[in-house]
Amino acid sequence: MAASKITLEKVLPWMLVIVGIVGIVASIVITNDKFDLAANPAFRPNCDLNPVVSCGSVMASPQAHAFGVMNPYVGLIGFPVLVTIGMALFAGARFKRWFWLGMQAGLTFGIIFAYWLLYESVYAIHALCPYCLSVDLVLTIMFWYGLLYIVGKGYLPLPKKGIWQKLAAAARAHHLDILILWFLIVIFFIFKHFWYYFGSHLF
Repeated sequence: MAASKITLEKVLPWMLVIVGIVGIVASIVITNDKFDLAANPAFRPNCDLNPVVSCGSVMASPQAHAFGVMNPYVGLIGFPVLVTIGMALFAGARFKRWFWLGMQAGLTFGIIFAYWLLYESVYAIHALCPYCLSVDLVLTIMFWYGLLYIVGKGYLPLPKKGIWQKLAAAARAHHLDILILWFLIVIFFIFKHFWYYFGSHLF
């Protein structure tokens, strides 16, 4: 169990930096495409590949301005924070419990928002944005391993008795299996909804 904690502690800074960079790049690309689309309604983003994989459809939807501003602005604010935390850890910084809980609260908000937009993209907009999906991917990874980290460190204490300790131990032991299952479930629902298109091109 101790080895798992040490391994996660070493990997966590890399995760934060990589997730932050991917999120920043995706947010910048979406923002630039959104500006181009606003200036020229005939503009087609390079990720408009087919009727399903269509960033333009997502960008033009009301859901793209969930807080009254473009959604990528949220990423342009949040993802640099993750990069900063990761670089601080590389430099030897040590943060208090409240800091880690605050970071995890931010990740929880981020993943709820990201999966809400994913749900809207699939079932309301009927289109997928690859850049948004890349953000969903890295946010899920960061949220999951951030949660394992704060639980393992005792920053988010669990009841000493009952099933919670066993669930936490099982989650640490099968962390990758759970993450893969998570992604497979998401992929299943996406393919199930868009099977009318993907199925006709696969067979």
